[in-house]
Amino acid sequence: MNVRSLLATALVAALPFAAAAQTKWDLPTAYPASNFHTENIQQFANEVDKATNGQLKITVHAGASLFKAPEIKRAVQGAQAQAGEILLVNFENENAFFGLDGVPFLATSYADSHKLFEASRSALQELLSKQGIKLLFSVPWPPQGIYSKKPLSGVADMKGLKWRAYSPATAKIGELVGAQPVTVQAAEVSQALATGVMDSYMSSGATGFDSKTYEHLKYFYDTQAWLPKNAVIVNQKAFDALDKNVQNAVLKAAAEAEARGWKSSMDKNTWYLDQLKQKGMNVQPPSAQLAADMRKVGEQLLNDWLVKAGDTGRKVVEAYRK
Repeated sequence: MNVRSLLATALVAALPFAAAAQTKWDLPTAYPASNFHTENIQQFANEVDKATNGQLKITVHAGASLFKAPEIKRAVQGAQAQAGEILLVNFENENAFFGLDGVPFLATSYADSHKLFEASRSALQELLSKQGIKLLFSVPWPPQGIYSKKPLSGVADMKGLKWRAYSPATAKIGELVGAQPVTVQAAEVSQALATGVMDSYMSSGATGFDSKTYEHLKYFYDTQAWLPKNAVIVNQKAFDALDKNVQNAVLKAAAEAEARGWKSSMDKNTWYLDQLKQKGMNVQPPSAQLAADMRKVGEQLLNDWLVKAGDTGRKVVEAYRK
């Protein structure tokens, strides 16, 4: 193919995006720019920009700089931001279904977590659609463990701990183990640890590393209790307003971001735990007693969740367990 032919081919490829005016979207997230979720979202935004020849520009606002974590979903619903990233379990009080992947010990591996997501994806999209929201993609956090200021041989040792609650499920866990739940969002963890507002919580190695938890707490028990997912969502009207070619580009980039994000989460999990060890944290599996105690807590939370989630929740869990 000669140079003239190459230029003609490139021009034809660009034509679907050449005529329309540029559209700008804001996409707030609660996590640092260096977090693997945020890096993945930034790559998604870059790929949309490239695929549409700049027709759709997505500005990622990291670190809760535009909206705090609990505010992002409403901001997208109300079109204050066209898109955003949310932690699904944060919204369980709004609708029980959002808390599915925060039920302890229901899905404890990446394979099981993905199976659970596939079983629930259509129901989740239907729920979001009723709120004027479209699901673009979803990526899990690494498995959740327990951070503590002191050694834990069983749940009895957790009594009285100042326990970070960032979702209804984590608040309930705190109550069941006799800790004192305090509401602290991801962007506030480091300050809350430094000021003594909290001295324990359940989260992934990623959060412990990002927040420098190792500077304040010395124990991490790798319980692999659940893998909560973040979801990147978009205001449905904002999406519908895009040209069809741009919509297709967004959906293609979203599918690639989801696949990339799952792999990144798996790859980073081991790296995060290694980093915590290198920073002086005692990273270890839970004792048999602590594991058994926490599974009992998980059974209670699953039963509670099934009651709240009704037929939709029951059908999804049944489909997942087949």
